[in-house]
Amino acid sequence: MSHLDAPRGDAQVPPPAPGTAPEAAPAPAVAPPTAPPSAADALAPSVAAPLFAAPSSYRPVPSGPVPSGSVPSGPVPPTAGFAPPGLVPSGLVPPGPAAPGLVPSGLVPPGPAAPGLVPPGLVPPGPAGPGAAAPVRGRTRRTLPVAQVASLVVAALVAGFLGGLLGARVLPDDPRLADAGLPVLPAPAAQVDRSPESVAGIAAGVLPSVVSIEVTTADGMGSGSGFVLRADGYVLTNNHVVAGAAEGSMVVQFADGTELPGTVVGATGEYDLAVVKVDATGLTPLALGDSDAIVVGDPVVAIGAPLGLVGTVTTGIVSALNRPVVAGDADGMAFINAIQTDAAINPGNSGGPLVDAHGQVVGINSAIAQLPGRLTSAGSIGLGFAIPSNQARRTAEQLIETGSATYPVIGVVLDPEYTGEGVRVVEQDPRDGEAVTRGGPADVAGIRRGDVILAIDGRPVTASEELIVAIRAHEPGDTVVLRVRTGDDERDVRVRLDEKPSG
Repeated sequence: MSHLDAPRGDAQVPPPAPGTAPEAAPAPAVAPPTAPPSAADALAPSVAAPLFAAPSSYRPVPSGPVPSGSVPSGPVPPTAGFAPPGLVPSGLVPPGPAAPGLVPSGLVPPGPAAPGLVPPGLVPPGPAGPGAAAPVRGRTRRTLPVAQVASLVVAALVAGFLGGLLGARVLPDDPRLADAGLPVLPAPAAQVDRSPESVAGIAAGVLPSVVSIEVTTADGMGSGSGFVLRADGYVLTNNHVVAGAAEGSMVVQFADGTELPGTVVGATGEYDLAVVKVDATGLTPLALGDSDAIVVGDPVVAIGAPLGLVGTVTTGIVSALNRPVVAGDADGMAFINAIQTDAAINPGNSGGPLVDAHGQVVGINSAIAQLPGRLTSAGSIGLGFAIPSNQARRTAEQLIETGSATYPVIGVVLDPEYTGEGVRVVEQDPRDGEAVTRGGPADVAGIRRGDVILAIDGRPVTASEELIVAIRAHEPGDTVVLRVRTGDDERDVRVRLDEKPSG
């Protein structure tokens, strides 16, 4: 699974387990020494060719000055025989004969002089003086008056025009017509309106609130998308879009072309979300809709800046719900209970809104799938994934209010090497932690080392990522029902989710 931004090194997303979630990069099966282990501490093993990869429109920034002499000074010599259609460079005369009736200034057309006109310098010599031999008289040539010559020229032109017109109408082999006569539609009396629920109507209402975000670091330049959350300058985007902004610079571009510097208010890698602040007021925020209310087949519209093409609109449907998506790398993995869509999503769409038929945000575009065997994304193949808006709302509120976010855990370490039914808690305590956190939610519910978790809230799980994603789709303090097997005994247990700080 790949992030959809275009920053520097978008994290590779491992392929999912067969029929389920994309595979995550290998991660330690133990909890960090400074925090109790959680369900996210153990992930499935990686493979050589990930099914998901981060698309990127990364552009390296050249370092150092431009070499001296690399840019020619003075006028650029014209390319031989070439000029843009309809344009002749100043001071150049196009090759070939001059247009009929036009003679370039300073050029005299070759050939004999016109009748009755003698070229300058070629006047026949006159008598040399007394005694000079008289010139030989030849036959006198009559000349026509100028008025008659002009009349003949006009008559010839009229005859040629009438002949051409007659030929165009009479000769069957000539497809040209004197008048093409193409139909012309009458101009509309007023601008054509579009239904507010049409794609054009939705785009017109949403586009003014969508932004493009460009981050520049020492490693290069990357771009992504976002949208206005509050009228006083708060913008929501993906965490991986703004990664590295603290060491570089960030510019937020609005639909009207305005560019403002942005600063990160808060970010979380666990949910791949970030809030950016710009110094502006009077902005038009987008409403966060209820992502739990959408169903498969609902129409959706994705808006963003793929490959830097600001204000791009694509449309499709909700292809699936509750897709377990793992995005990022071992240093920061995001577990997303994602909305799948076939709306075209490409590098640079990261952080942009996925809206429903009412123009309400139901998802934040975050990742796309790639064909198996590819190490980098080639763009949309109709498999895009978005963070549900209900999750985005909870996280954005935390980031704006505290600058950080939390996520729920059950307090177990999962075995990434287990391949049987369900997911298994590790059978031995890690050297620097516990398989089941003492006093944690799982311990209180009676879950022990080596137990196998078969389902959560009635939904079967077959990979660690599925269980982690399903847990993180809830809020700390929520209660879930886990189907647990100990040996041959199966039972349902209720687990109240605990809270862990992001990062």
